[in-house]
This record gives sequence, structure tokens and C-alpha cells, in this order.
Amino acid sequence: MSNEKKRALIVVDVQNDFCPGGALAVPRGDEVVAPLNNLIEEFLSRGEPVYKSRDWHPQRTKHFAAYGGTWPVHCVQGTQGAEFHPELSDDPRIETISKGMGDEDNYSAFDGTDLAKRLREQAIEEVWVGGLATDYCVKNTVLDALKEGFKVKAVEEAMRAVELQPGDNERAIEEMKRGGAEIV
Repeated sequence: MSNEKKRALIVVDVQNDFCPGGALAVPRGDEVVAPLNNLIEEFLSRGEPVYKSRDWHPQRTKHFAAYGGTWPVHCVQGTQGAEFHPELSDDPRIETISKGMGDEDNYSAFDGTDLAKRLREQAIEEVWVGGLATDYCVKNTVLDALKEGFKVKAVEEAMRAVELQPGDNERAIEEMKRGGAEIV
């Protein structure tokens, strides 16, 4: 009997609008694709589940600045900006989690989704997390995974931050550590 924990990989919001040239581009956001593809291949080859979360916003939502929110229009359902980065693995075994489909911000892959339920149904104990952006959706996904009782490893080379304020990346990493995540 193996002592290894049952693991899953959560790839957070690696979408065109969050990559260079996108509506809400994360600096060097496309640099997460190669390390995430390596992790996707590793997890799938071991029969471990992989989930990709995506912002999947309606055209009008209070999440956007034009309707009272914080952010420019991004990741609108059915647009090229909402599509996953073209070089990110699209293996058919990967499950997609859509979030932000109403007026809520839904930064975390757990917000308004059944991700926790899906992970529990597979007896997952540990999740590995990477993607965009470290200081928003990745951080919130990590913190929510911890609140849901999962052990969490956040993959530093597979995350990039928006950095609206200088130091946001470091603060996000510290917050994840304080919450109980391991940064690997």
C-alpha cells in the first residue's frame, strides 16, 4: 500500500486575456505554460486528475469597471480572450471548471463551483496549484483549498502576478504560506 497522498492539479485561469497582449495581461503570464504542461503530463501519466479553471464572464457583469467593478472587460464567454492559451495542454482527460458566470468576482476556482465536491468524490487529499495570477485567482484558490481541508502545494515557477501594487506577488506568497500552503 502506498503512503502517497491522492493528488490533483489545478491550473488556474491560463487564458488569452491574462497573457501578454490580452485585455488584462499578467506580465510574463505566458511563462507559466511550459511548467504547467510538464505538471499536466506528470499528473495525467500517473492517473491523477487535472482541472483547468477559467473566468467565464457574461458580457455585462458587476465584475467589470464599466458596470461598477474593478476590472476591464476580460474573458467574456465564447470570445478568443476567454480561450485557454493555445500552447496549454488540452488533453481530453482535463476537466474544465468555469467561474465568474454571474455578478460575483469569483477569484477562486472553488467560488461558485463544485470543485471541492469533485475532489472529495475522488478522495483527493492534496492539490497542486499554478497559473494566473498569483496575487488574485491563484492565491484565492490556494486559500480556499486549505479552508476545504486539502493539503496544498503552490508551484512558484508556474505562477505570475498582476502586481497592481509593487510587492503584491511577495505578499500573496506570504499569505499562502501563513495559510498553510507549501510553496514548491
